[in-house]
Amino acid sequence: MRAGLERRVAARARAVRARIAAAVRAEGVAARVEGETVELSAPGLRARWWRDLALREAGRGGSEQ
Repeated sequence: MRAGLERRVAARARAVRARIAAAVRAEGVAARVEGETVELSAPGLRARWWRDLALREAGRGGSEQ
């Protein structure tokens, strides 16, 4: 039972990271998933993150894409 739960939690975390990467790529930001992190690269990225609600919501699971 615990192993099944761990697999579901891991799968959900992978899905969240994939949604984050897809959302920022759609905005023209280079993104790649490295293990448990999503690495992003673009000029002004921090400012863009805080201005754009859709990007923040992708990490919270609030935007289904």
